[in-house]
Amino acid sequence: MRNHPDAVMIFAAGRGTRMGNLTAQRPKPLIPVAGRPLLDHALSFARGVDPARIVVNTHYLGDQIAAHLDGQPDVTLSDEVDLLETGGGLRHALPLLGDGPVYTMNSDAVWTGSNPFHQLRAAWDGDRMDALLLMIDPTRAHGHKGAGDFIIADDGRITRGPGVTYSGAQIIRTDGLNDIAEDAFSLNKLWDIYMARGRVYGIVHDGAWCDVGHPQGIEIAEQMVGYSGV
Repeated sequence: MRNHPDAVMIFAAGRGTRMGNLTAQRPKPLIPVAGRPLLDHALSFARGVDPARIVVNTHYLGDQIAAHLDGQPDVTLSDEVDLLETGGGLRHALPLLGDGPVYTMNSDAVWTGSNPFHQLRAAWDGDRMDALLLMIDPTRAHGHKGAGDFIIADDGRITRGPGVTYSGAQIIRTDGLNDIAEDAFSLNKLWDIYMARGRVYGIVHDGAWCDVGHPQGIEIAEQMVGYSGV
């Protein structure tokens, strides 16, 4: 049973503190990179899988994101009065997303290669998986420090440890959110629940990826995609 998702959640609520002055008066998802806002990069991937629903969560300077998306009827906003982190934000958006697994993506990255959601959809198997995370080979992870987040076993299951880097894109079931008591929490808590069941898998993206969560990431990302500024 493939049970492909028909909803996409894009995370765009954070304060973007690593961006310093760049986010003093503008939310990070609206910072332009390679000629268009970061949020629009993520939306182009979402639309590439023709989902029934696209949800973008907002909090910090959310009125600017709402204005940017005005006139785009395929996108619904999930506004958070308090910042709920990724896990809490996903749970808050469930009435808009519906039942079943969903695609999720962070809005602060730029990619080359295949549409990340196409790769996830092709590998997803709902009979075996509660979550399928898209990883980046460390040699193709730009603007990012660290020894990696997960190790992928021969059967595709993942465990925490130095190895590949999580890209911020995945397919995940949402039923486990009901087992978490906190209002604001990271998706790490949900992964831990699913890992205990042996049902979290990973695949490696076929292109390059750049973390644009900090100012230096803008130039690195534009170099990565060959953007000339014209």
